[in-house]
Amino acid sequence: MKASVLNLVPLIGPLILAACPAGDESPSVVGTLERERVELIAEAQEPIVEIDAREGDTVKAGQILVKLDRSRYQAMLNGARAAVERAQRRLAELVRGPRQETISEARAELKGMNAMVAMQQREYERIQSLAMRKAASAMDLDRASAQRDMALARRNEARAHLQALLKGTTIEELDQAHARLSEAEAALRVVKINTARLTVRAPRDGIIDALPYYVGDRPPAGAPVMVMLAAGAPYARVYIPAPLRPRIHPGMRAAVHIEGMSESFSGHVRFVASEAAFTPYFSLTERDRSRLTYLAKIDLIGPETRSLPSGQPVTVHFSSLKSR
Repeated sequence: MKASVLNLVPLIGPLILAACPAGDESPSVVGTLERERVELIAEAQEPIVEIDAREGDTVKAGQILVKLDRSRYQAMLNGARAAVERAQRRLAELVRGPRQETISEARAELKGMNAMVAMQQREYERIQSLAMRKAASAMDLDRASAQRDMALARRNEARAHLQALLKGTTIEELDQAHARLSEAEAALRVVKINTARLTVRAPRDGIIDALPYYVGDRPPAGAPVMVMLAAGAPYARVYIPAPLRPRIHPGMRAAVHIEGMSESFSGHVRFVASEAAFTPYFSLTERDRSRLTYLAKIDLIGPETRSLPSGQPVTVHFSSLKSR
């Protein structure tokens, strides 16, 4: 692995030579013209049913680019809506309270249970009288007692049910119904968001750079279905050699010359990496540390830079660093 790392050193040599000042010339570095790269991913593993842009097309923010099949998510959406409706109806039922017909039914049931208790009490007393005259067995008396107790328990249950209906819905029941409705509505919002994301839209103005999939393909979730380059002015992506790095800082002005064009463009340093690229410093000797390079991005200034092509080789000059 150490050998492969050292093999990268010759690749950095031209950058270092370009940055070393000769006479009164300003230091310069080389690189390429780039734009921000945006990958639009598939939120779910569904087939592509429509692609509304091609490589090279200019698109606007919010424009529909790709549509994934939403049949499965539509069924989930319908189920989530039904759950919300069910929770809403249950809450309305509890707020309204028990119906008068239900209360009348509970009263009738209690009246029937009272009659049943009276009958079982008389039957128990009759069996008890017979048992005292030895005309009924102890088993018959126990059976009559159990039936009487069962009738009493059912009457108490009917009485409690009627009392609950008369008191109406409790605060705890209403709170639970409200919580179930909120839970169902939250689940519906999640399904709506996931369904909406099956339609891939441009997050910003840009140019379509790549289409990895076609209509009918089923990309895995998280895979990019379209790659676009951000609109606007590009930036120069260059590498600063270690001897020049201490004098380069964000905001510094620079002149950018693009291969194939006679004029230069103004720019300013946006970013300089704090860690060296290609080779970590701790794997180099003191002599090799001067070969380290640091990634830097130089933004181009001016409306005329918006139409510049990406990928072009550039040379960046730092005129404020002319050798003295």
